[in-house]
Amino acid sequence: MIKFVNWFVKITAWPIQKIIFKTKILYEDKKSQSRKIKGKAILISNHTSVYDYAQMLFTFFSRTLRFQMAEVLYQKRGLRGFIKAMGGIKIDRNTHDFSSLYKSKNILDKGGVVGVYPEGRLPVQGEESPLKFKEGVVLLALKSGADIIPVYTDGNYFGKGRNYVVIGKKIDVFSLLDDNKTEKENIMFISEYLRSKIIELGKIKDERKR
Repeated sequence: MIKFVNWFVKITAWPIQKIIFKTKILYEDKKSQSRKIKGKAILISNHTSVYDYAQMLFTFFSRTLRFQMAEVLYQKRGLRGFIKAMGGIKIDRNTHDFSSLYKSKNILDKGGVVGVYPEGRLPVQGEESPLKFKEGVVLLALKSGADIIPVYTDGNYFGKGRNYVVIGKKIDVFSLLDDNKTEKENIMFISEYLRSKIIELGKIKDERKR
C-alpha cells in the first residue's frame, strides 16, 4: 500500500514539481552513485525547508523512500494521515524512544531506502548551516550494514533560478571505524565526517554553477 501511494503521488504531482523545484542534478561521481539506488541505503541531506522531503521523492523517483519525520508533523491532522500513507517513520525528539531506530533498521533489512535529516531540525536565521549532525544515522548504518548516500540541496524552491541538488558517492561507515577509538568516539567522528561531506557537496555545486 505504501509503495502504491508513493507511486500515485509522484506520478500525479510530476508536472507540478517541475514548476516548483526546477531541479538541476549534479554528481560527485555519477558512475559511483546516480539517481538510481541499488539495494538498501540510507539517504542523508542538509535541511533547508519543509519542501526538502518532496524534492527528494522526485530526485530518487524510482525508489520508495521511507523518511524519518519529526513528531510535530504528526500533530497536524490532515498531514498525519498523508505521512503515514507515504510510509513516514515517526521520530519523537522529546523522548528516548528507540522504536524509530528499530523500524528504520527493519526497512533496511528488507532492502529498503530510509531517509534521514541528521540535523534534526531546520536551522534558524543566524545559525551555521548545516547544523551539527545527530549521531543516530551513524548508529543506524552500523546496525543495518547499509551504505549512506549523502545529498546536498540548496533549497531554492519556487525561485527564478534552478534548485541544485548534488548526489555524493556512497559511504561505507565501517571503513571509517578506527580501532584506536572507543565506540562513542567513532560515532562522533563519523557524524562530523558526514556533515563535512555535505558541506563538500555544497562546494561542488558552487564550483559547477559558475
